[in-house]
Amino acid sequence: MSLTLGDKINKKLNESKKTAYWLSKKSGIAFGALYPILTNKRLNPTYFTMEKIADALDVSLDEFRTEKGE
Repeated sequence: MSLTLGDKINKKLNESKKTAYWLSKKSGIAFGALYPILTNKRLNPTYFTMEKIADALDVSLDEFRTEKGE
């Protein structure tokens, strides 16, 4: 079973020992907008939101892509 988007972001946060609050501040995304993504309540955030998250975590957007068939 593949990881959801929220799971992938949380995994990156845990690996870097960062919090959701840190990600909110670093990315400029309001915590209230970020929280539904992290808890898999919002499954399709905009490209620009994902770009901000990837930039804050210093990873490629490809890290969060879902492969076909998953």
